[in-house]
Amino acid sequence: MTMNPMHDDDIANVMRALGHPVRLNILRILAAQRAGDCCCTDVTQNLSLAQSTVSQHIKVLLDAGLVERHPKGTRNCYSLRADRLADFGIACSGLFTGLTDHPVKELA
Repeated sequence: MTMNPMHDDDIANVMRALGHPVRLNILRILAAQRAGDCCCTDVTQNLSLAQSTVSQHIKVLLDAGLVERHPKGTRNCYSLRADRLADFGIACSGLFTGLTDHPVKELA
């Protein structure tokens, strides 16, 4: 797997996409699918939300590049983009490198 460095705009977009509990739950549901793809109706049943709400959250995850769509007949199924998640993890670890080497200033 090739790691691609993420630019600050990409990192910020992914962080915004991860900034809602429903979207985090969608990622967990997709990660739990051993077979790979998970259709929107499956996600909807797991979250007990309206399908339109789930679809809106999935669109945010798609736009951030965290999931990908796989048409299956008349349905759209989704899976995680492991490469993108790995790149994001590396980018985040790089954001905080060296911060712990600096003394923490106490507030008076």
